[in-house]
Order: sequence, then C-alpha cells, then structure tokens
Amino acid sequence: MAVLGLGKIGLPLAVQYALHGRHVIGCDIDAQVVEMVNAGLCHVQEEPGLATEVARLVHQGLLSATANTAEAVRQADAVVVIVPVIIDAKHEVSFTAIDAATAAIGEGLQPGTLVIYETTLPVGTTSRRSARMLERTSGLKAGQDFFLAYSPERVSSGCIFRDLRIYPKVVGGINDKSAAAAVAFYRSVLDAEIITMASTDEAEFVKLIETTYRDVNIALANEFAYYADAHGLNAAAAITAANTQPYSHIHTPGVGVGGHCIPIYPYFLFAGLEDSYIQTNDSELQMLMLPRYARRINDTMAEYAVQRIGAVIGSLAHQSVLILGVAYRGDVREVAFTSAKLLQKALLECDTAVYIDDPLFSADELHALGYTPLTPEVESEICAIILQADHQAYKLFDFSRFSRCQVVLDGRKALCREQIEALGMRYITIGDGNYEKTKNRRGEQQPTSAVLFERR
Repeated sequence: MAVLGLGKIGLPLAVQYALHGRHVIGCDIDAQVVEMVNAGLCHVQEEPGLATEVARLVHQGLLSATANTAEAVRQADAVVVIVPVIIDAKHEVSFTAIDAATAAIGEGLQPGTLVIYETTLPVGTTSRRSARMLERTSGLKAGQDFFLAYSPERVSSGCIFRDLRIYPKVVGGINDKSAAAAVAFYRSVLDAEIITMASTDEAEFVKLIETTYRDVNIALANEFAYYADAHGLNAAAAITAANTQPYSHIHTPGVGVGGHCIPIYPYFLFAGLEDSYIQTNDSELQMLMLPRYARRINDTMAEYAVQRIGAVIGSLAHQSVLILGVAYRGDVREVAFTSAKLLQKALLECDTAVYIDDPLFSADELHALGYTPLTPEVESEICAIILQADHQAYKLFDFSRFSRCQVVLDGRKALCREQIEALGMRYITIGDGNYEKTKNRRGEQQPTSAVLFERR
C-alpha cells in the first residue's frame, strides 16, 4: 500500500499500517524526507516510539519511501492521502498540494485500488473535485473501477498511536462498495471502533464539526473572560464550577488559538457554502455566522492580552516585552497559525520591542521565523512577559533574571502564581477579574469585544 505525505501525521500512519503487516511505501515530495526514511531515520521528533519503529520497519523491509508517487500507486492495493490543504492570507482554501498529489495518484491508479483521503477537506471535495480528477487522469470510473472513500484523521501530535487506538474511525465512501472496502481496510490496521457514514460528504462534515465546535467553545470561554474582567469575577473558577454540571463543557480562555486545525478548518466549512450562495435568498446568507464571529473573537485575544498588560504598566511605547513560546501548543515543535505572531503584531503596533524565547527552536530558527530571540544583554530591559506556549520547560523558568519585569501574563494558566508574585511581579491571566480594578486605578476605559471587532 502507499501513504501520500510523510509529515507529522503521515509517517506515524505509515508505521501504524506496517505494524499490522502491510508493506508500506511512503510518498513525499521532500527528497530529504525520503532519504531519511529509507535510511531508517525519523524526521518527526515529537511522537514517542516513532523513531524506533521507523528504524525497525525499514530494516524488516515493511517500510520504504519514494518521491515517485505514480510508481508507488501502481504497486499499491490501497492508497491513503494525508497531504495538507491550507488557507491563504485571505482565508481562501488552497488545493495546490493535494491536487498535485491527486493527479499523481491518477497516473498510477490501477483497477480495484482503494483510495482514501484523510486530509481535512471542505465538504464535497472527495466526491466531486478529487473523484473527477482521478477519473480524468486514470481513465477509470470512481466507485466502479476503483474504490474512493474519506476518513478524517482525528489524532493529535505527541499521542498519535494512542489516539489511533481509542478514537472511533469515521469512514464514508462515494458508494456502498467503496465504504465497505474502506471499512475492511481500517479493520485490518486499527483496533478502534469504526463508524460508517452515509457518504464522503458526511464524513468530511464530521471533522469540520469537531474543529469548529472547539473554536466556538473557546471563543465562548473568551467572551466569559471579557465579562469576568469587566465585573471583577474569576472566569476560571466559574467555568470549573459550571463544568461540574454534566451538560456544561466550557473550554479555557487564553491568548489565542493556533495550530494546523482549529484556526483553519472553520474556513473550510465556510468554503462549502460558496456554491449554495448562488441559489439562496438573503436570509440564508446568514448561515454559520456564529463560527465566523468565533474566529474573530479568538484572533482578537492577542490584542486583548496586550491591553491587559498595558493596564498594569501604562504605555508600551519604547518598552520591551518577552513572549515565551512560539509553538502553537506546548511541547510541540510546530508554529502553524501560532498566537505568538498575533501577539508580536499587536505589540509592534504599540511601538514595543518584542523578544522571543522558545526552548524548542534555535536562535537561527527564531530569526528565520521573523522573531528577535531573547539574549542575556536585554534581560534587564524586559518590563512584561507573556506565556504563549505552555512548554514543560517553563515550569522551571527563572523569572528572577528579569529585574525590571512588572507583570507576567500567564496566557495558558500553566505557571506558578506564588513563585512569580514572590519576585514582586504582578501575575495576571485572561478572565481573572482584575482588569476593572487595574483600569479604575489608572483611569482608563476597558475595551469590549465589540470594540475589538470594529478594529479588525
């Protein structure tokens, strides 16, 4: 079989299938990735046990890699596609990479082959866009000459093998034969429950619901944090108490939402409306307004975090602020749509000098990402610190090095408050209820989320 895309999810999937006795050919356009895998080396560092299994499976001849996708597909009875689909600066979906992969599959596609897309996609992509491209390139008929299905990946970096064991596998085919072939495949390589949907469209919809729910829920938590700050209440305590009721599942407010999934996939859901707009009336154009507002709320949290700091120390102009962590999530060496970028932008707009620390990245890597790394020479200039990524290393971070620091904003509620306050620094979090008190002392006006929206 073949796995297209040997990234942070694709390589663990290839290993998972090989561990169940499949001979797996991994396909990737990155020649260095191909070379490393064929040498038994692992370029994905965050997945426990992955490096050991890659070396062992390559040695046993169960795993190999190639840049020639068409040739790999010619030899495969099943093809799993986990090539990224992204959004551009205008939040429009870019199919460039997956279209190229689909065309390459079509060139090598043989009768009877099962093709499964696991990449998160806008609804209708598999049954229309991909099916047409595969048919046009191969000369074969989807659902008749080859099987076509969709099954969303539902795993998280750092615990992929665990997630593959415990999360039900959602599967949908373009017809019954395709669905049955996909279910049979997954039963042979996974131990998890399998849920069969009515179509590939419905299976695509499942993943977009999952991620959009989380984005909306986080936005709701952030709105609660705004309210708590305006009324001197503790949002975290109130949310914890509310969640003891079995129908309440409020997430945690913070300085923003990052990653490959949550900030991106709501836009896939919006993209699925484009064709329907042609035949809808004005009232129906209001569809999915809640997810749209949720995206705006979560992206304004960086500005709000900067305002919280400003309420403590005054003007941020010509001041120096340190951001801890550029990774989008703690202990994951990935920066996709990280909130660190939004925090940096909001601070720079205040004419603030912004410095970065992240133990997962070298100084050269931080420079390449557009950041200014922290150096010992500027430690005495730092007046405020924002925790953006809750790396385990920050639990032992030495805040005493920053003699001028007045405030630490714990954006992920991961630090020790007592340790920071013992140094004479102010410890604050989003939704701690202290904004109103600070604002009143300074005679400033607290912005509302609506005001933040108007500026965007």
